[in-house]
Amino acid sequence: MKRLKKILSIALIGSVLFSATACSNGTKPLTSSNIQQNKDKVIEITFWHSMGGKGGEAINKMVDDFNKTHPNIKVTAQYQGTYDDALNKLKTSEQSKSGPDIMQVYDIGTKFMIDSGWTTPVQEFIDEDKFDTSKLEPNLLSYYTVNSKLYSMPFNSSTPILYYNKNAFKEAGLDPNSPPNNFNEIEEYGKKLVKKDASGKVTQYGYSMAIYGWFFEQFMAKQGALYANNGNGRDRVATAVAFNNDAGLNIINWWKRLVDEGVAGNFGRKTDDTKNAFIAGRTAMIIESTASLKSILDGVGNKFEVGTAYLPALNDSKDGGVIIGGASLWILNNKPKEYQKAAWEFVKFMVSPGEQMFWNENTGYFPVTKEAYDLHEMSAHLEKYPQFKTAIEQLHSTPINRATQGALIGVFPEARQIIEQNIEKVLNNQATPKQSLDDAEKSVNSALENYNKTLK
Repeated sequence: MKRLKKILSIALIGSVLFSATACSNGTKPLTSSNIQQNKDKVIEITFWHSMGGKGGEAINKMVDDFNKTHPNIKVTAQYQGTYDDALNKLKTSEQSKSGPDIMQVYDIGTKFMIDSGWTTPVQEFIDEDKFDTSKLEPNLLSYYTVNSKLYSMPFNSSTPILYYNKNAFKEAGLDPNSPPNNFNEIEEYGKKLVKKDASGKVTQYGYSMAIYGWFFEQFMAKQGALYANNGNGRDRVATAVAFNNDAGLNIINWWKRLVDEGVAGNFGRKTDDTKNAFIAGRTAMIIESTASLKSILDGVGNKFEVGTAYLPALNDSKDGGVIIGGASLWILNNKPKEYQKAAWEFVKFMVSPGEQMFWNENTGYFPVTKEAYDLHEMSAHLEKYPQFKTAIEQLHSTPINRATQGALIGVFPEARQIIEQNIEKVLNNQATPKQSLDDAEKSVNSALENYNKTLK
């Protein structure tokens, strides 16, 4: 109880530190067989998610398909706003035991969800059901596996990739089939891609990326560098960040240099603003999530041909790669086990080959199951839209290690905002790269220290 009171008090102070509680019950688990036997009973469960637009439409279709094929289970999907909004709503609902049965939580909420005690690890259902996890992508499993236990099921997974305007490449005398591999080439290509009007105003930047903490995290991993100590918080609980070093400086120095040279455009912290600038032809290259691929292709239409490539490198590290983004599905433990078992049936359905193929086609998130690639329709889709292959191949070429598994810290949402604020200061000439990292390190470590105290 003392620990719970501490967490609640911290949550009221910070916008991203959340409360925790736990409950358990001894209800006998509901197996697939006795779900079938009790045909008159319909178990109703609620699924909270943060997918709007095309993602939300796809979610609704998948839920409808599940309900039609599982007459003894009825899932109601409810959109809860952004990932941050949804997690804050979960915090409130868990106070009164009125939360959902299944919750979609973004990657950086993993540590908090584990610490909260609100969930049943999916590993329990995997072991009971003898579910074969070898058919799932190992890089995705490695992110959500802590201490040899899979806590949540990967669902909408993504990585950042480079998007580029092939037509602009041709106009600049660049090979449209040879995108830049590193930041030296980003600078070289970018200078050739910049366009200005008669007054000298830039009408097309060579390169741009939103001031997004996720990109900073990715470029740390691309260098094979850790974001936090103690093996990114995976060997032991992280007690401090580890980004205030040469790897962190490399990122901000390059970013600042490209902006100062007029090669890179700065469209602010909203990723949609940078994405829309690319669609409008105001920048020839951007870094963006694979989850945006479908919307980018639809937005560009026939205006130009979109090319995709791996995340550019900052050094020649052989240990570097990308960290998965997106979110996973968590099973809450605030209901009897029969509800949790019904939730597990839904989770299995959502990661089945056919559903993941549909999900990929309608969003850009890559399939979490390798079996999706065995489907003819999936092969035809990738043949028609080769841009989707980039993220898949990048994932498969990424080594699994502590850097690419991603960090586990309970204040990650807050840390991401702090990084963004400090990078923004650098780009606006309000701080030096080193000063920004010093300030970010101090702020995040303070929040992390306060959070860790609630776990004792």
